[in-house]
Amino acid sequence: MKRIILTTLLFTAALLASAQNVKYVYTEASDLTLVGKLMPGKTANPYHRVDTTLYKGFTKRENELVRMSSGMACVFKTNSPSISVITEFGKLDDPVNTNIISARGYDLYIKQGGKWAWAASGVAPRNKPGDPLTLVSDMDGNMHECLMYFPLYSEEYSIKIGVEEGASLEAIDNPFRHRIAIWGSSYTHGSSTTRAGMAYPAQFSRATGLQMLSLGCSGRCMLQDYFCDVLVDVDADAFIFDSFSNPQAPMIRERLVPFIDRMIAAHPGKPLIFQQTIYREKRRFNLKEEAKEQAKMDMAASIFKELKSTPEGRQKYKDVYFIIPQACPASHEATVDGVHADNYGYSLWAESIRKPVLKILRKYGLN
Repeated sequence: MKRIILTTLLFTAALLASAQNVKYVYTEASDLTLVGKLMPGKTANPYHRVDTTLYKGFTKRENELVRMSSGMACVFKTNSPSISVITEFGKLDDPVNTNIISARGYDLYIKQGGKWAWAASGVAPRNKPGDPLTLVSDMDGNMHECLMYFPLYSEEYSIKIGVEEGASLEAIDNPFRHRIAIWGSSYTHGSSTTRAGMAYPAQFSRATGLQMLSLGCSGRCMLQDYFCDVLVDVDADAFIFDSFSNPQAPMIRERLVPFIDRMIAAHPGKPLIFQQTIYREKRRFNLKEEAKEQAKMDMAASIFKELKSTPEGRQKYKDVYFIIPQACPASHEATVDGVHADNYGYSLWAESIRKPVLKILRKYGLN
């Protein structure tokens, strides 16, 4: 027995020594190919979604949120048997309802059989967030196309991707087509996911091949003018909104039509697709929440009905659409905290909007 234990310990030590002796060559992720970047070339920090020195009006919290890299990723190809990441962080969040791997870690997919297959995910130690993180090791040494999602709830100053010394690391073309901007609440930001690639815009992208440019902003998507200032300047082929989850019914009534009018003026002829808010499980046994949530749903639905109730309205708002997502299975068991979906719920959401969104985009030649 002692001999078996000693042999096992020696073997484990050898493996650790071998891992520690691996030498990596690092490349800044922004020198490869970024995908999901809302405003490319318009932020001094390539991992920020909005330049908060240029766009004003945000609260302190909103400034932090739009500087987080939610929805962004990079693509590359490598024949390295292992892949490492070193991060220089700015603001770090520690959300109670979101896995720490999702909040400040990385999520790696590798192309297999023409599809993106999950390969690895991980996060550096909590007390040493800037330490090297080996995402995957002991691969076959063949050339692989990789898609690496950035953290959802952290700000990064630098993301360096490491491959073993002697291996190649090359940028590849963006594998996702078109530019579809999506602005939304914590749902769109990715709250309650276990990995960054499980946010519903990311799942939608992998399923359809469409590039989603996420401006998910936890708790802060309330049809504000200053967010509209950003979206007016975004170069996108279409826009999707999860904009009825945070504001209450009176705010939706006050702000929605002026918001739509500004977007139409800035992006004439481009589809503006608004999503109804999803069913929040906490309303089932809470009468106050039930009333608030239903009022939000009813208000949004009634306004879109009004907008197209006359020939003039149908003409003016012909490029404005209202769709119904679904993140709740019949069991009502796809929630984390009664507000946010879990991974499965977000999968249901991504799948539920696939057909209606693709049908709308085809009208505009966005196939």
